[in-house]
This record gives sequence, C-alpha cells and structure tokens, in this order.
Amino acid sequence: MGATKTEIHNQKATEIASIAKVFAHPARVAILQYISKQDGCICNNIVDEIGLAQATISQHLKIINDAGLLSGNFQGKSLCYCLNVERFQEFQELLNSFFNTTKSNCC
Repeated sequence: MGATKTEIHNQKATEIASIAKVFAHPARVAILQYISKQDGCICNNIVDEIGLAQATISQHLKIINDAGLLSGNFQGKSLCYCLNVERFQEFQELLNSFFNTTKSNCC
C-alpha cells in the first residue's frame, strides 16, 4: 500500500483496499477473466491474449498474485497460473459484508 499509514487501518479495510487495487485496472480484470475461462493452468498465452508486453503482464500478475487470487506451479521454466477460487470466495464474502453493512445516513 505505498506510503500510506496502513497500520492505522484495520485488517478488513486493508484487505478491501487490496481487492480494489486488483480490480482497479482493466488489464487485471481482463487477465482474471481470461484465466477463469481456461480449463487448466496457463503460461505464456496471457501475453498473446491480452495484447500487452510481457513485462506489463508480469507487473499485473504480481499485483493479482499479491492479493492471493492466483495459484501456480512451475512447468519447466514457465510458471503456470490458475485462479485461487477459495480466495475469490473470501473476497466476495468480504465485499458483500462491506456493502451490506455500509449504509448512508445522510442526504
């Protein structure tokens, strides 16, 4: 979380911010959608499908992975990615809870 004072925020707020960061860029959303449609782990196909440079894809994958949304393993020299479905469900529950308990009392 950059130079922000993350220690002053509770874990739930920090985790929601982590989720938001993943979904804050259309390339990351596209990467997640592409991986979710595959039958198994994928490696180099992401660059061809998304149309961004390898280095850019790697940066986006790092942010997605840091949030815990990917699982992967090495096949030869390639890292193959799959979605971490359990983590997706945790995020969904966290966001649902946030939206269900955050209500506006003004205006």
